[in-house]
Amino acid sequence: MIHSLTGTLLSIDGQTAAICPGGGAFTLEVLVPAYWLPALATHAGESITVFCRLHLESQNQGASFAPRLLGFPSARDRAFFELFTSVKGLGQRRAMRAMASPPGEIAAWIASRNTKALQTLPEIGKRLAETVVAELNGKVDGFVAAGSEIEPAPLPATGPAEDAVAALVALGQTRSDAEQRVAKVLSAESDDLGADEIVARSFAVG
Repeated sequence: MIHSLTGTLLSIDGQTAAICPGGGAFTLEVLVPAYWLPALATHAGESITVFCRLHLESQNQGASFAPRLLGFPSARDRAFFELFTSVKGLGQRRAMRAMASPPGEIAAWIASRNTKALQTLPEIGKRLAETVVAELNGKVDGFVAAGSEIEPAPLPATGPAEDAVAALVALGQTRSDAEQRVAKVLSAESDDLGADEIVARSFAVG
């Protein structure tokens, strides 16, 4: 298992970085996540360290395998990737393209059940976003970036959401708690819900 690699960053082609280890005898191609590309591009010609994961990539519908080196800016980011790819439907290459935002931001969206934010990532559609939240919620808290708000999007000022908030306040909730409960329900649900159903589901999400 290759833990890390230090060498000179020669170039970037798409999401592949060409890195030449000390001595210059050979150059390695390293696939890097999308969110790292802008920062990495500023270090061309410089010595960098990447934290690696070796992946055997299927060729010709599984008839053969080729080694593929994946690289991350930190061991923490690599650990998030390993958790992220434990979700059914998120293969290694797909996940590298999907990670267009830093792991801390993606973790915050998962922790807040914000499936709409997850759908802004490449490769992540509605169904996969819901699967990611279902499988990883409660497992990503340690990856949430410092300062990230683990809060769903603001509620609409009118309609069933506001009616549900008013109902919860009437039941003894503070307005702040009521808004948070309703927002969690709406961020986790893709269907249009009436006020009564929102109130009922809000007690399930806590």
